[in-house]
Amino acid sequence: MTPLIITIVVLLLAVSALLFIPWGKGQVASRDALNREFYQDRLAELEQDSSHVSEEEREKMVAELQQTLLYDIPDAPADQAKPLNRIVLVPAVLLLVAVSVGVYLKTSNVQRVIEWRQVVEQTPQLMQRVMDQDAKPLTTEELTRLGLGLRTRLQEDPGNVQAWQMLGRIGMVLGNATTATQAFEQAWKLAPNNAEAKLDYAEVLTRSSDPQDNQLGGEMLRETLRTDHTNIRALSLLAFSAFEQQRWQEAIGAWQIMLRLLPAEDQRRTIIERSIAQAKVEAGMDNVKQAVTISLTPDAEKALPVKGIVFVSVTDGVSNVPVAVKKVPLGHFPLSLSLDDTNAMMPDRLLSSLQQGVVKVHISQDGNPLPQSGDWLGESKLIPLVSPQPVQIEVSHQQP
Repeated sequence: MTPLIITIVVLLLAVSALLFIPWGKGQVASRDALNREFYQDRLAELEQDSSHVSEEEREKMVAELQQTLLYDIPDAPADQAKPLNRIVLVPAVLLLVAVSVGVYLKTSNVQRVIEWRQVVEQTPQLMQRVMDQDAKPLTTEELTRLGLGLRTRLQEDPGNVQAWQMLGRIGMVLGNATTATQAFEQAWKLAPNNAEAKLDYAEVLTRSSDPQDNQLGGEMLRETLRTDHTNIRALSLLAFSAFEQQRWQEAIGAWQIMLRLLPAEDQRRTIIERSIAQAKVEAGMDNVKQAVTISLTPDAEKALPVKGIVFVSVTDGVSNVPVAVKKVPLGHFPLSLSLDDTNAMMPDRLLSSLQQGVVKVHISQDGNPLPQSGDWLGESKLIPLVSPQPVQIEVSHQQP
């Protein structure tokens, strides 16, 4: 804005200079002097052409030239015009300045520029209040101001991931989906390995009304859970997205995994349990269980450790990656237990989705889920699952 003002001032000074500075100071030639010059020039021409005309014709032409000069002489000397006093131009200059200032104020939105500068100055203070949990929450107007200040800051520092994330959260609070989506997307592109930036972008995509955005958001959440299957926020977002899109089993699976991860006193458990019940009603399904009975061979019974952990897992018979896993302390045998969808490892792959599988038992000496040397193992053949009869597993061999 300052360069524009300087340009306007310079132009006004230039116009004023054109009005006040006397650019020409030469004397205005009088009429008599011009006539004399013209007379002398004509006489010189007659002298040069005298060889071609007779003396009589020459005298006649000179007399005519003198007569013309005589007629052109005024009876009285003309009043010499007085130069214009430039002081009378001052009102015109003042009017020009007034019009220029008025047009500038009318078209330049100076008040908005002043407000914008004030917002930029307040941005650090507003950001400090946002970061301080004990500070007074920002009002809607203050959040709007902070968003404008962040946009200005990001023009100067477009690589600031935290500023993009904060702008996205402000957009969500203010209900501006476009701002939130663009800001979170920019933050994720700048830091693709930042889990929070990725989940922020996935969240705004799952809340979008565009099915393609929902699909992309769901894929990002599943990708996060493949590397960190205990991420509570990713599970919650995936469950919400699946429920909204009527993918009931996936929503139930995500919520059930959350129940296993959350502490018993966590207040969110009640809401999750209600959500699971609602999803089951919508899907018209009950919680399917698979009963398992575990027994030991005499050699295994003699060699059992004093303390240990029993891992019971179910695979699809093709991959060794378990679909469901249950962990219980080592106790008396035979041991009876059941697995259901709450034991699923991934929310989009539930035990109830399997028609057949392999049930495996692993007695770990130190609680490691991967078989170690000396651990006892047992497994079933590929059998139909979710049958009313329990699967019989005998722990019979030891890990070399």
